[in-house]
Amino acid sequence: MNTDLIAFIGFVALFGLMMLRVPVGMAMGLVGVTGYGWIVGAGPALKMVGQTTMRTVTDYNFGVIPMFMLMGAFVSASGISRELFRAANALIGHLRGGLGVATIFACGGFAAICGSSVATAATFSNVAYPEMRRYGYPQSFATGVIAAGGTLGIMIPPSTVLAVYAILTEQDIGKLFMAGVLPGLLAIAMYVLTIVIIVAVRPQFLPAGEAKPWRERLASQRDIWAPMALFLFVIGGLYGGIFTPTEAGGVGAAGAFFLGLLRRRLTRQQIRDALLEATRTSAAVFTVLIGALLFGYFLTITQTPQKLTEFLTGLGLGRYALLAIIMGFYLVLGCLMDAMAMIILTVPIIFPLIIHLGFDPIWFGIIIVMTVELGLIHPPVGMNVFVIKSVVQDVSFTTIFRGVLPFVGIDLLRLAILIAFPAIALWLPSRMG
Repeated sequence: MNTDLIAFIGFVALFGLMMLRVPVGMAMGLVGVTGYGWIVGAGPALKMVGQTTMRTVTDYNFGVIPMFMLMGAFVSASGISRELFRAANALIGHLRGGLGVATIFACGGFAAICGSSVATAATFSNVAYPEMRRYGYPQSFATGVIAAGGTLGIMIPPSTVLAVYAILTEQDIGKLFMAGVLPGLLAIAMYVLTIVIIVAVRPQFLPAGEAKPWRERLASQRDIWAPMALFLFVIGGLYGGIFTPTEAGGVGAAGAFFLGLLRRRLTRQQIRDALLEATRTSAAVFTVLIGALLFGYFLTITQTPQKLTEFLTGLGLGRYALLAIIMGFYLVLGCLMDAMAMIILTVPIIFPLIIHLGFDPIWFGIIIVMTVELGLIHPPVGMNVFVIKSVVQDVSFTTIFRGVLPFVGIDLLRLAILIAFPAIALWLPSRMG
């Protein structure tokens, strides 16, 4: 049978299994092994399963994933999110719209040491939403700010999604992490600008909070030394070449653990829960990763990426027109699956085309993650929106999406800025040794 037809049947089978709610990793692995076995035989296909699984779980470079997962679990258990929100709220919460700005800043700080968008959105649904509602903020705005702020988790390093992209494309994880710093800061600045514009256009839409005395404002800042020190230590070590990314993950996890103990924020039960959470999440990521690698071998033997590259470049379109098509594809796919699954499923297919078009692979990693961020919040389906709805059950999906729309618009503008000015993402990596 023609390999093109086999590849087509494989993709149909993959999406069919996903629609039947088979886990993405399992679906990719099953289709990959079956398709590979169809072409070269069952023996080599089964041998490939064992070799790929063992090589993936024992690869030193892949150790960065569970280490940063563990760091995020310890940080979440230590209550750092509340401290960050309290500190930002004390400084600017009294301004009109100030609680929204405080939520964005706190989400950014939490993302810098957690690395998970879903965890950031879920955490601040519990931390920031009740406070905003207490001061009379509209439901749409409160949930929209949290959904948008949650997307910072996969951009600001350490980011598990960026680490997986680096592994799949054989790029330097440390350089990808540093490439996410300035775009992440730009995201925070543009989200804050969005809130400022909303206040300017509709002054009575957002209330002012309660002004706190300066003594209390200054006292609240004392609690943020721990997350700041942890972030600067890990990222500074990466930037200075002191740590490899895997070592940085280990140092970050150990640092989060000892800071939690030092400040008496971690009980024995919380430590046990954090270890279990990190283990479960890492196992889920590795399952998807192994499935993607097996599916990648199937794609390689059918030469699907090369044929896709030949087809698209043969259309006679410019490279930025092809990039726009790819970005549109990711926005549509964002309605169907989560960020990690999107990256793992599509990057092995798209990446050869990106290299052929002459785009920088580090820069493209940031562009991909930004587009995936949009998928987390844009209608009609957004993973962060579902997470917020599961925590804040008295709000409708329509209300959340109404609050998210201004941030979707600003994200599209930010994506255009990063495409027009690649140096924003590439300047810090270029300065690394």
